This record gives sequence, C-alpha cells and structure tokens, in this order.
Amino acid sequence: MKKIHFALLASCLVLSLFSCKKEEEPDTTPTTTPTPAEPKLVFKFVFDPTQARLNNIGQPSTVGAGNAAQSPVFKKMSQHYIELAGDFDLLGNGEVLYVGEETSAGGASAINHNASVMTGNNEVFFSKPLSQIAAGSYKWLRVSLAYQNYDITFKYDNEFAAGIATGTIASFIGYRTYINNYVMNGVSYTPVAGGGAGNHPQGYWGFQTTVLGNTIFFDGQAPEGATTVPNPLFASSPIPTGSCVVTGQFVNGSAAQSPLVITGNETEDIVITVSLSTNNSFEWHEEIVDGYYQPDAGELVVDMGIRGMIPIKN
Repeated sequence: MKKIHFALLASCLVLSLFSCKKEEEPDTTPTTTPTPAEPKLVFKFVFDPTQARLNNIGQPSTVGAGNAAQSPVFKKMSQHYIELAGDFDLLGNGEVLYVGEETSAGGASAINHNASVMTGNNEVFFSKPLSQIAAGSYKWLRVSLAYQNYDITFKYDNEFAAGIATGTIASFIGYRTYINNYVMNGVSYTPVAGGGAGNHPQGYWGFQTTVLGNTIFFDGQAPEGATTVPNPLFASSPIPTGSCVVTGQFVNGSAAQSPLVITGNETEDIVITVSLSTNNSFEWHEEIVDGYYQPDAGELVVDMGIRGMIPIKN
C-alpha cells in the first residue's frame, strides 16, 4: 500500500508542475529591415610615374634645359577643392563638391594645413551622396592639390661623407598655405625658410634625411609661378596663377573620353580613380651635370607640380 501511495503522490506532483508552468508568450518585437547605404560619388588617388608628363596647357613636356628630374615615390597627398565642369564653365561655375578648411591665422586667408586630410595611393580621398549632386553630364574634373609627401634619391658629397641616399620631401603646392608645423617620418618640423611659421606661397618645401645616423632637415621655396599645373582648358577656362587646380577629362575604363553622367536615379556608387602623373615631377637645376639631385652642390628645386590628371570611371 505504501508503494501505491508514493506512486500517486509522484503522479500528482508531476501534474501539478505541468499545470503551474506558464505558457510562453509569442515574441512581438517588431522586425526592422536595414536601410540600404545611399549611393555615393567616390574619388580615390592613384600615383602613376608612367603617365604622360604634361605642361601647364596639358601638352607633352620635357625636362627644362640645364635641369634634371626624377619620379618620386609618393606616400601622401591632400586636396583643397573639387569641382565637376563642362567645356565652358569658368572656375567655380561648375558643380563644386568640396572646399577645404581655410584660416586667417597668418593674415590673408590660406589653406589650413593642419586640418587637411592626407591620402595614400589607391585610397579614397572624398565621397559625397549622389543625391546631393546636381544631375547632369560633366566632361571635366578639377582638383586643387595642396600637399605632397614623397621620397626621392639624392647624392651627397661633403667634408663628412659621400654617397647616394633617400630623402623625404614635404611639398606645399596650394595657392597659399598656413603652416604652423608639419610631419615627415614621424618628426614634426616648423618652417625656417620664408619667415618661419605662418602663410607660405605655392612652392614651399621641406627636406629630411638620415645620413650616418644623423637626421638632417632643411627647407626652401621654389620660384614664383614655377610649379606646373596642367590645365587643358586654359583657353576657355584659365586657372589663376599660383593656384594648383589641376584639370583632367573623364575617361572610361578603356581610356576613351566619356563624360560623367549623374541622373539622380543611381542605385550604386560611382567610383572615380583620379590618376595623377608623377612622371619626373620633382625637377631641379643642375650645378653638377650627373642626373642626381645634389643639395650639397647648391642645386635648387625648380618644380614640384603634378604632371597630369586622368579621372577614370570604374
């Protein structure tokens, strides 16, 4: 009998547990569908030492008499202005996409170098939602280049040592730049040439290298108006002297001229590869004719301008 009573008790216990179990409520949390990313116009830089070397009016160019040049190894670039244009749009009358930060800390308004964004090879330097860009057909791209950081090969021969080494150039090619300090290879420098920190015109540059364990720095200023700024639209749309607004015609992936068309109905990004010619873009006047840049011999930098721009629609 005891066994029967225990069995009945266990059965009642199980029934009680099941009867007390709360029924699970259905999940009423609303489901959300992720908002698709808005399509953008995207620009990225590519530095090409094999691209055609052009002059200020977009024609093939050779190195000047008595000078020598080399194609630097580019590390960083910054830009200050981006515009889409047609054949007859004067500077500023096209579709202006971007104007960088400026400052009056040095007197006249100038590019604020410390606020500039530095971009490397094959990296995106700007993007903007296509919905914020006027629909139209654009034949030309204008980009105002502001700062370049690259390595060059140079020759030294002095009372301490002689040889061939690599140095880094910080090159300021914008119309005017406020420079408090700038960095090369992790070291911060304040300008010495041109009055020190403050506003500097187009063509200011700094040079850094390490020789026999010693870090060496000096700076200088390229001649006024010497920086090359290719503009194939020079006849219908001139660029102010001293600026660095480079102009290039849009092409497609097969290098055929092809306008950039924005309809306003795009569903995917439009990616533009901005290919910059670095073909012998660092040029100096030779005191010793041997094809090497020799600052010890008093050889002066005469040109640091980009030698052409091709915006390629991917």
